[in-house]
Amino acid sequence: MKYLHTMVRVTDIDASLDFYCDKLGLVELKRYDSEKGRFTLVFLAAPGDEAAQVELTYNWDPEEYGEGRNFGHLAYRVDNIYETCQRLLDGGVTINRPPRDGHMAFVRSPDNISIELLQAGDALPPQEPWASMENSGRW
Repeated sequence: MKYLHTMVRVTDIDASLDFYCDKLGLVELKRYDSEKGRFTLVFLAAPGDEAAQVELTYNWDPEEYGEGRNFGHLAYRVDNIYETCQRLLDGGVTINRPPRDGHMAFVRSPDNISIELLQAGDALPPQEPWASMENSGRW
């Protein structure tokens, strides 16, 4: 058995690609548009880790998706959690659970999918403003 991908339904493909690619740093591997099925599939992965993919599914006909807490979250290891969170914050992304411990943070996609960010290796020493930053919303 081999892990292939996780599928996430999105309501705005442009906002989602801005978040996942431009802000989070994933790269688009392939895209499939189905005129007959009226949907687009976009497969993304972290650079150099194409085996762990996220499939964004965009249905062309408007559909409302409830937030499925039972989904859980996507998790990515990052080289520097503080730099990653600062880049996201500068891009207008809310840091729901700041990396106070230098190890873990949570953000949400435009469709409220929780994204866990984990520091590669040992936790970084606590650093401001993160160490004093409160949680925002839920993750």
